[in-house]
Amino acid sequence: MTSATLLTPARTSRPGGERPGATTRAAERAYIRVLVVLDTAVLAVAILIGYLARFGDEQPTGSEIPYVAVAPVLLLVWLVSLKAMRCYDDQVLGYGADEYRRVSAASLRLAGGIAIAGYIADVGVSRGFLAISFAVGTIGLEVARFAARKRLHRARDRGAGWSRKVLVVGDTAHVLELVHTLRREPYAGYQVVGACIPDALLAPVPQRLGDVPVVGSFRGIPEAATAIGADTVAVTASGELTATRLRRLGWQLEGTGVDLVVAPALTDVAGPRIHTRPVAGLPLIHVEAPEFRGARKLVKGFVDRSLSLIALLLLSPLLLVLALAIKLDSRGPVLFRQTRVGQGGEEFGVFKFRTMVVNADALLAELAARNETDGLMFKMRDDPRVTRTGRLLRRWSLDELPQLANVLLGQMSLVGPRPPLPSEVARYDGDVARRLLVKPGMTGLWQVSGRSDLSWEDGIRLDLYYVENWSLAADLTILWKTFGAVLGSRGAY
Repeated sequence: MTSATLLTPARTSRPGGERPGATTRAAERAYIRVLVVLDTAVLAVAILIGYLARFGDEQPTGSEIPYVAVAPVLLLVWLVSLKAMRCYDDQVLGYGADEYRRVSAASLRLAGGIAIAGYIADVGVSRGFLAISFAVGTIGLEVARFAARKRLHRARDRGAGWSRKVLVVGDTAHVLELVHTLRREPYAGYQVVGACIPDALLAPVPQRLGDVPVVGSFRGIPEAATAIGADTVAVTASGELTATRLRRLGWQLEGTGVDLVVAPALTDVAGPRIHTRPVAGLPLIHVEAPEFRGARKLVKGFVDRSLSLIALLLLSPLLLVLALAIKLDSRGPVLFRQTRVGQGGEEFGVFKFRTMVVNADALLAELAARNETDGLMFKMRDDPRVTRTGRLLRRWSLDELPQLANVLLGQMSLVGPRPPLPSEVARYDGDVARRLLVKPGMTGLWQVSGRSDLSWEDGIRLDLYYVENWSLAADLTILWKTFGAVLGSRGAY
């Protein structure tokens, strides 16, 4: 879901009472304090490493620079730089890549500024000391932020941790859709606590949309937010909520401590493709078309083939051991070659280590009634066709390593949608067929988000999201997350 902050009112208290979301704000401030402590510790260690790496245990010779004073000043200025780049802004904390970009930008800009100032003022601070300190510090800050965020996400998944309490406003259908979207990713930190619907739909008895209580109509949104302790009002589509009424709602929320966000009907579009342009007082959203060819695609292909070749060379001893284990465990070939559909609907043979008995396809009809997933795929946790070695290979996704050969041949990518069977493609509708606009991948959003635990609908949604919003940076992130998904064996069976 794509949310655009329309207004961010001043967070001042209501006269004579506690402002809405006071508990949330307290949890938010506690999380920010943890980040400040982490950043301070990381920077202190980075500066110490820079000093020891450059000078060792001895005092710098031939220099009049008092590094005992330089170190704390550098640490303080670095923290100020992080603050100036709004690295502690709650709008970017806990979700999305903007937090990491700001941390890196703050460090790089400070490093550049110090280098320029040192050159102009002819100050002889060791460049080696600064280079090592900034390199270690920048990486350390990113790692510390990542660790803090993962801990926050785990807390949010348990229903704890710092989350925004959201009052959703809109038509019933759009409210239900937005609630479903927000609950699909609880780690994003948006906890729906109530809804306001148009006056015409309001009944004289208490109502619920699913398990979300209806706490009011469009006439009393600020009062409803105060009553349920919401700190965020999320407005979705509604014919009755005109631009004038929305602007007045922003005015009504000023000074209440409640944020107003607008959730446009456009969903599953990544930030880099979205640009807000003010035209005649309207915040028009310009959406760039997806990129399916061009220089970036050539670079992706080059990176795919290069990394797959390196991986095949490095993993060749492991591949031999796995092949021997498969051969000793059960009768049949080591490799299993299955026809899959690739980019543009072109069929190819995907390579996998054999994890089932040789007559697995013939036994499928007998097991069809025990399918544990919806949609077009067959999945079964305790599939009797899987061999003993096959279960181990599937648990750690080792059966997919031969697909590196498919990547090297240009039939697949390291990251992309799941390669479908021809029987699945034959039943695709127009939307699902967009998965074939790019090469299928060894891993993808479907793998790092749960693999076989995902429903058919969620798997398709993730694949289409990748097709529309792919980038090299996203590929690297997915590859990194794949290691965690494999080690955790999530959804592997």
